Amino acid sequence: MSEPPDHIPSQRDKRRRSPARARALLPLLSFVFVLGLWCAVATSGVVREIIFPAPWSVWSATVEMWRNGTLQKDLAASLSRAAVGYGLGAALGVAMGVLSGRIAPVRVLLGPFLSLLRPIPAIALVPVAIVWFGIGEGAKYFVVSYTVFLTVWFNTHQGMAYVPQVWLRAARSLGASRLRELCTVVLPAAAPHILAGLRLGVALAFLSLVAAELSGASSGLGFRLQEARQYVRTDRMFALLIILGLLGALADQAVAWLGRKLVHWERA
Repeated sequence: MSEPPDHIPSQRDKRRRSPARARALLPLLSFVFVLGLWCAVATSGVVREIIFPAPWSVWSATVEMWRNGTLQKDLAASLSRAAVGYGLGAALGVAMGVLSGRIAPVRVLLGPFLSLLRPIPAIALVPVAIVWFGIGEGAKYFVVSYTVFLTVWFNTHQGMAYVPQVWLRAARSLGASRLRELCTVVLPAAAPHILAGLRLGVALAFLSLVAAELSGASSGLGFRLQEARQYVRTDRMFALLIILGLLGALADQAVAWLGRKLVHWERA
């Protein structure tokens, strides 16, 4: 019996794709459920509109901010701050993680100090950042990059420090130099940990960005949240929070997609 042509999908391929499509629809189902629950609570009158706005009120507030141009301005300001801070923090975090994970003196001298800094929340650094850098962009970049740096450093350090010794001995027995050992054994083995740190850093970048923009800013999504609170515009507050969540989710998926391309031997 002849095999079916390659371009005709087999029944097995169809069965494989069906669960994948079902999994892809699960997030949509979750959003529909939450939206329906939100509409039900809003129309029931249990909670006042000024406290818990309805979805259509949030949509109207979003359209209003878009038409008067404030949303575009705030998006551009926040995204640029998040991108610069994330880039600086991620690059420094990976570099320091490689050094502390593979060089004992660096690990002994700086490891405990960096571990001490990790529990300090980003919002606690905002006053210090304003004193050091003023109320300009430098303070925002510092707060975001600080948070991302510590997260990426920790994950990179863990991945670099716990590479199986048998792999290293095998590479050395084959005559690999230290540089080649780092590039062909250590970094590929630590890549999933590094990717995990980069993905977590995306979420923390937006979290620390809002903390930085709540004080000493005249633009950005965090500043607009503070302004909406002062005028009790909960519809705008909900709109801005949803936008922040969408931006963070899109950035996370972008990093995950890039990770699947680069670390193709592991699932992101």
